[in-house]
Amino acid sequence: MEYLSKQRYDEIAAELNHLINDVYPKVAEELAEMSAQGDRSDNAGYREAKRNQGKTISRIRYLQKILEHSRVINTEALPKDRVSLLSKVEFTNLATNTRMTFEIVSPHEMDLEAGKISLKSPIGAALMGKKVGEIAEAQVPSGILRLRIESITFSQ
Repeated sequence: MEYLSKQRYDEIAAELNHLINDVYPKVAEELAEMSAQGDRSDNAGYREAKRNQGKTISRIRYLQKILEHSRVINTEALPKDRVSLLSKVEFTNLATNTRMTFEIVSPHEMDLEAGKISLKSPIGAALMGKKVGEIAEAQVPSGILRLRIESITFSQ
C-alpha cells in the first residue's frame, strides 16, 4: 500500500484518464490505418504504431496499478510533532554544518529538483518519526550522515 498526496493522486488519475480517453483511441486508429496498408512484415509504420500501442497500454496498466494500490493521505491524522509523510523538514548535516530542507513524500512523488525526497530513500527513512532537535543517522553510499532536525512544517 502506497500513500499519496491528494494532488499527486489527482495528477495520476488525470494522466490515466487522458491516456484512456484521448491517446489510446488515436493510437488504435493509427494502428488500424497502418494495418490496412498491406504487408505488415515490411511496414515500418505498422511496427511503429504497434510499439506506440504497447507503450500506451503499458503506461495505462502501470498507472492503474498505482491507483489500485494507493490511498490518499489523510493529513489530519498525521502527527504534527514528528516527521511523517508530507512533512517539510529542515535539518543540518552535522559533518558539514549545511542546512537543507526537503518534503518527505511517497516514492511516486519524489522530485529532488522540487525538494521532495522519498520516505524510502536513506535520508527520508532516517528522518521518519524524528522530532525537532533529534539526530537522525542516514546510511548513504558515502557513509553515515548525522542530521539534526531543525524544524518540521506541513504543507497541505
